[in-house]
Amino acid sequence: MSEFWLISAPGDQENLQALERMNTVTSKSNLSYNTKFSIPDFKVGTLDSLVGLSDELGKLDTFAESLIKKMAQSVVEVMEDAKGKVPENLLANGGLKEKMKYLKIDLTSFVTHFEWDMAKYPAKQPLVSVVDTLAKQLAQIETDLKSRTAAYNTLKTNLENLEKKSMGNLFTRTLSDIVSKEDFVLGSEYLITLLVIVPKPSYAQWQKTYESLSDMVVPRSTKLIAEDNEGGLFTVTLFRKVIEDFKTKAKENKFTVREFYYDEKEIKREREEMSRLLSDKKQQYQTSCVALKKGSSTFPDHKVKVTPLGNPDRPAAGQTDRERESEGEGEGPLLRWLKVNFSEAFIAWIHLKALRVFVESVLRYGLPVNFQAVLLQPHKKSSTKRLREVLNSVFRHLDQVAAASILDASVEIPGLQLNNQDYFPYVYFHIDLSLLD
Repeated sequence: MSEFWLISAPGDQENLQALERMNTVTSKSNLSYNTKFSIPDFKVGTLDSLVGLSDELGKLDTFAESLIKKMAQSVVEVMEDAKGKVPENLLANGGLKEKMKYLKIDLTSFVTHFEWDMAKYPAKQPLVSVVDTLAKQLAQIETDLKSRTAAYNTLKTNLENLEKKSMGNLFTRTLSDIVSKEDFVLGSEYLITLLVIVPKPSYAQWQKTYESLSDMVVPRSTKLIAEDNEGGLFTVTLFRKVIEDFKTKAKENKFTVREFYYDEKEIKREREEMSRLLSDKKQQYQTSCVALKKGSSTFPDHKVKVTPLGNPDRPAAGQTDRERESEGEGEGPLLRWLKVNFSEAFIAWIHLKALRVFVESVLRYGLPVNFQAVLLQPHKKSSTKRLREVLNSVFRHLDQVAAASILDASVEIPGLQLNNQDYFPYVYFHIDLSLLD
């Protein structure tokens, strides 16, 4: 399981023996895997300052957990075609031992082998300063995350908007990626080439009638250049002066003239914009989303496939051999930033958990500071209820009322603002590493 229970009990002889009993029972019953959780000796300060810190740490804990979940989800979005590899990229850098500081460690190992980072968060500083350092670090990461993901989403939206133009049928999609210069009569003062959509059952009717739909239609000028599931896209060349008459007669025969006039500069601009966005997405982030294939339309995964016709060796317009190859899965700046700062935020979060245990233990058990923190990892979901019963039995002497309330939720704990089920005889905090759920 990716769930952990971080608890503490007083460090006197009686409670150390209670911890031993807990370890024995949980081990024999295969309820949980238990390890000591090392917390340094901090400067305690005043009781009032600890009460204030307790509230601040609770809010900061919630904020940090929300932040790392957002970052984990951002990694999922950025890695799009490699989502199965996302957990491999959600790691903590270093933290087991000084000599292993630059290793990439899975989150479970980091938590179970946690060591306080004295260099980054000096324990000799006042607790308020340590908490302030953590808060500023997390706030900066959140600010950077917002700006970077906003830039990514803008790029993604622009790319999706262009891709939408290539989806749908011949009535709505862009035609710039399936037509070519050779399909049109260009530069003529008198002649123009129109594009007409003809339903598949009407192909024969079109061939028989298109020349007579209007005067001044060039004989044998039609050519089928693309098809979708519903019909085909035909060219037809005629004199400019009869365009409106031809459109009217075509409509009467259920042929649809597409309002498209070949503009080489506009088509080039659209293709360059698409290439630029694809390049930016690949180079600045991480993707392998494009695999342009010879003979297919510019974008993959169309709802309606449109197949260029004519010369079978002619690639779809705007494509190069390089573009038709699968794009690499290069790791770009956004993914690198997410990985590094996810690690930083996660490490900060676990340090916050350690601080919460320290503060709550001092508030609960008093001075001088003397408590033992333990990390429990339940073996399976079904064992958590039994594990809670064991902890309640072992530590019920610390708070008889709280212990009784666990068994009877109707029992009120005088002066306690928390829900009874959130309060136990021992200090307890929950760590859930299911960040992608």
